[in-house]
Formats: sequence, C-alpha cells, structure tokens
Amino acid sequence: MHTNSQKMIKHIIFFVFAFYYTVSCMAQMQTPVRFSVQQKRLSDNSLEVEFVGKADAGWHVYGTDIADGGPTRAELTLEKTVGLKPDGTLRATGSVHRAVDDLFEMEVSYMEGTVKFAQKFIITGPKYEVAGYLTYGACNDQNCMPPTNVEFSFDGAGITDPEPAPAEQEKVEEKAEEQVAESDTFAADVQNVDTAAEDFSGDLWAPVIDELKALEDGADAKDTSLLGIFLLGMLGGLVALLTPCVWPIIPMTVSFFLKRNKDRSKGIREAVTYGVCIVVIYVALGLLVTLCFGASALNALSTNAVFNIFFFLMLLVFGASFLGGFEITLPSRFTNAVDKKSETTTGILSIFLMAFTLSLVSFSCTGPIIGFLLVELGTTGNLLAPSIGMLGFAIALALPFTLFAMFPAWLKSAPKSGNWMNCVKVCLGFLELAFALKFLSVADLAYGWHLLDRETFLCLWIILFALLGAYLIGWIRFPHDEDEYNDMGEVIVNHRTGIPRFFGAMLSFAFALYMVPGLWGAPCKAVSAFAPPMQTQDFNLYENEVKAKFTDYDEGMAYAKAHNMPVMIDFTGYGCVNCRKMEAAVWTDPRVAEIMNNKYVLITLYVDEKTPLPEPIIVKENGEESKLRTVGDRWSYLQRSKFGANAQPFYVLLNNEGHPLNKSYSYNEDISAYLDFLQKGLEKF
Repeated sequence: MHTNSQKMIKHIIFFVFAFYYTVSCMAQMQTPVRFSVQQKRLSDNSLEVEFVGKADAGWHVYGTDIADGGPTRAELTLEKTVGLKPDGTLRATGSVHRAVDDLFEMEVSYMEGTVKFAQKFIITGPKYEVAGYLTYGACNDQNCMPPTNVEFSFDGAGITDPEPAPAEQEKVEEKAEEQVAESDTFAADVQNVDTAAEDFSGDLWAPVIDELKALEDGADAKDTSLLGIFLLGMLGGLVALLTPCVWPIIPMTVSFFLKRNKDRSKGIREAVTYGVCIVVIYVALGLLVTLCFGASALNALSTNAVFNIFFFLMLLVFGASFLGGFEITLPSRFTNAVDKKSETTTGILSIFLMAFTLSLVSFSCTGPIIGFLLVELGTTGNLLAPSIGMLGFAIALALPFTLFAMFPAWLKSAPKSGNWMNCVKVCLGFLELAFALKFLSVADLAYGWHLLDRETFLCLWIILFALLGAYLIGWIRFPHDEDEYNDMGEVIVNHRTGIPRFFGAMLSFAFALYMVPGLWGAPCKAVSAFAPPMQTQDFNLYENEVKAKFTDYDEGMAYAKAHNMPVMIDFTGYGCVNCRKMEAAVWTDPRVAEIMNNKYVLITLYVDEKTPLPEPIIVKENGEESKLRTVGDRWSYLQRSKFGANAQPFYVLLNNEGHPLNKSYSYNEDISAYLDFLQKGLEKF
C-alpha cells in the first residue's frame, strides 16, 4: 500500500510539472491569432467573405467600431473588385465584448477565442473577382501585435442576366478599364521590388537575432515571472503559518503521527505524506480555478469592472474579518464529517482526509490569504499563475509539519501560541483593505465614476498605513485583542511595545509619509502598480517627459553615427495599451528620463503608422511573400526580420552600426530592471 501511494504521489507531481512545462513552451506567442478565409454564396446575386480566426488564450482582437486614436480596429481593404460591389461595411459577427479602456479614455470592442468578421457583396456580372486584405489588431495583458494583414482572393461565376443597357454597359467598361489600370500598377509595384529591397540589404537592416540570443542571461521573462509568482505564493503560505488557525495545529499533528507509530521512521513517512497531500490539495485548487475560468477569463479579471467590484467586496469582507469584526467559518457539520471519515479509513486516504480537514479548519485564517492570492494572480493573465502560486503556498504551509516530524526537539524551541498571532491577523486585515482599493480603482476607471482618482486613492492608503502604525505602537486596539493583566489582576492599559512591533510601526509610518508627496504629483514608484494613473490626478506639479529624437530608423541611425552615440529602438504602436503603461510608469522616473533623453538616441517606430509608402514593397518571409504598404508595415518588418520579434512594447539597444548592446526588453514595469537594462547598454557601448 505504501509503495503504491508513493508511486501515485510521484505521478501527480510529474503530471503537474509536465503540465507547467508544456504550457510554458506553448506560451511563446509569435502568431497568437490564426485566420482562415472563405466565401459563402448567399443567393444567386450575393455572397459573403468570412474571416474566422482562433485567438490564443489571453489574447483578444479588436472590433470594427473603434474611434480614431484608439487601438487598431479591424478594417477591410479591397484591391480588386470585378463583377461585384460591397454591400455595407465589414461586420464583427463573433461574440463581441465591450469595455471602457482608461488609457485611451474610450469604449472599445473586442473578441476572444473564436474571432469572426464578414463582408457582404452584391454580384453584378456574369463573372466576379475580388481580392484584398483584412487588417486587425490583437493584444494580451502584456503585449500587442502590430497591425496584421490577412490576404484573400476569390473568383467565380456570377449572374446570367440579359445584356445591360447602354448606360450600364458604359459603366462596366469604365470599371474594366480601372481594373486594367490597377493591374498595371500592381505589376509596376512588383517590378520595383528589387529597387526597394536594396533599402533592406545594408548592415543597419542585417538580422541580429543570434546576437540577441547570445546576450540572453538564460532566464526569460516568463520564467522570471513564474518564479516571482511562486515566491509570492510561498510568502502567503509563511504568513498563513503564523495565524491562530494553523500554528497551534502543527505540534498536535506532528505528535499524533509520532505517537501512533512505534516505528519513528514510519511516523516521519506519514508526516511527509501528510505534507505532500497538503500540496496536492492546494495545487488542485489552483488548477480548478484555471479550468473553471480559463486563460481568457483570467485575463479579463484585470479590466472587467464587474469582476473587480466583486473582488473589492470580497477583500473588504476578508479585511473586516481579520480586524475582528466577525469570523468566516465553514459549516461545522461539513468539517466534522470529513474529520470523522479520516478516523474510519486507513492508509493514504486517511492521511489525505486529515490534510483536507486541516484545510477546512484553518479556512477562517487561510481563506482571505488564498482569496487575495488567487485574485492577484488571476489578474496577471498568466495561465499558470494560480497553480504556481498555490504550489508555493502549499509548500510553505506543509514544510513545518515535515520538518518538525523529522526533528521533534525543534518543537520545544518553537514560539508558543499567543497574542502575537492575533497581531499578525490584524496586520493582514489592513493589507487586505489596502489591496481591495486597487480593485475598486479598476472598476472606477472602467465606469468613469471618478470616485477614486489618484489623490483620493493615496489619501486612503496614507490613512490605512498610518492606522496600521498606530495599532502596532499600541495606540488603538480591536475586539479580539487579548487584554494583559498585572499581578493584581488589573488590565494593563499602558503596556510596553515590543521591539518587532516598534520596527513594524516605524516602517508603516514611513511608508505613509512616503506617499504624501504623491498628493502633489510625485511619482511614488513603490505604489505605481496599484494607484490609478497619473492623468486622473487633478493637481500635479510633476513634469518629466521622454521624447523620441526620431521616428525614422535610418535617419536616427545616421544621427547616432555622426554623433557617436548609442541607440534605443522603441517598437510601439498608437493602439498599444501596455506601451502607454510603460511610458507612464517607467519613463516618468527621473533617472530613466535622464538616461533616455541625454545618453541615447531614442528612435520610436510606430508599427501601426498608416502613412502609405511611396511604393508597396513585396518581401519574402518563411518562404511566403507579403506586401508592405504602409510605414508601419515597414517598421514591423524591421522588427521581425532584424530582431526576430513581433510584439510591442519591444525595446532594444544598439550601437550606431546596428548591433545589439544588451538583450531586448519587453513589458515589465520594474524600474530598477529597466535602469539596469539601460546602464548595461551604456557600459558595453
């Protein structure tokens, strides 16, 4: 029985890590949306061209009705129409969602999963031909793709009506002449390809993909983020250990395993199995969240107003519970039933049920922590985040049971249960309330209520952390704080403040004071990931902008060569949401702004720039030909062919001959990491 149990546990662990590895490898999204195009005959004189796309998990494609100045909307360009004419405009026929984008300050429409567009045509001749391309924009929680074209071309038999009247025949002939002229123009474009392609043959356009790979430090952004998620989960598990619902259970559980087995080694094995069962239970919870919601829903948590209001209320309730307002408990009938079942069974099932009982009994303390973790990890848009976070949480929670079983003598030196655990709960209550405001802020921005602008948010955080400091120093107390008595049995009112509480209060007061200048527009970078954007602040004395010196690659490189300066290429887009986030959260830092404005030649290239090229250029990629029609197409091709990337934001540092100085940088609002990225480029230059 024991051998089979070990094998089963190994298989579970192997499956979990294999699942993580597989999804992580698949997450390298180079083509997050794949389209197929087909024509449908609706009647004798009408047809429809339908575009059906499949978007990867977490990605969304914008609709057709987005106003100018917003993200890239879907548009249809017809290059050839013979024997038919458009009936209406391009329509989004899939499941369209709508949300207010606070960065663009407008309502946007988008589709997730299955994406559908359709264009109807009226057939006017005995034969028809139609050719053109669909342009669409796609984003996820971290990157945006450049405007992408889906080419199509169809022909077929039309209607067999009598010969048109003379006037109609004249129009048909004029149309035919236009098509011939268009065909001649297209042929001329093809003849000019070789001349235009010479622009791409110089050293400045030469691929440096291998050089960039050589500069990578062995850990990509996805791995780093997953490690951070795992560590965040472990931190939550360590905090949960210190609560009154978990810490007192550790010595009782360890003693139970050691006493019920005369063989100490068997008792240790059962304690280890108990810890593994805890891990399995919480990882299963993370997997359940992922399976129930899916990556698209997890991504939507970061922008959907209804979800964010729900999370705000949930964290508000959890915070009130931690402060002593009430206890959140599961029905005792359910808990007792599981506990009784664990006593009547044997083997690994008995140990698993004991671990499940621990999860239920400790819910009033661990529930708020787990709830916050799942909410916070869900908003990352990372498919693996809930499972990785719960893995870290469970390991931190289970480790003491195993270690104390191996080294029972440690139990004697472990701190006893007491009022210090209630202090931990109250501190967590304040933190829950602070993080609840973050989710209310998202809903406030989505609906445009303007109830929680940046200065209001900072005021509430300043008050919360000042009150936390007051609690730690002993100035305020809550209902479930235990009274301290002197030798006469009298309540001590002016009790002494412990050293840990003193340092905690000092840090809390310092953090509150740190946020005060933010009321007048100071960046307060430590809270930039939580506070509303700077543009919501009514009174702002802070001015610090980063402006690109050039918006043309060749011109910028020529300037850098003449002045012997390094170059920073910023591949961005007018419709790139996360590009704006980086500019607001990172580029506004004075240290970043000083380096970018004075030490680099900043070249900003908009991959969705619609200005037409003087002549279309046909290029060959991966064995297929594609046409570059706009300036944005040209910069997108530069990013793909030279750097092997196609998502924005994308930052790369070059010397003035076009060779990389450091590995590339994408969406990451860590200012210290961005500064390190810039400094290493300067050092190598």
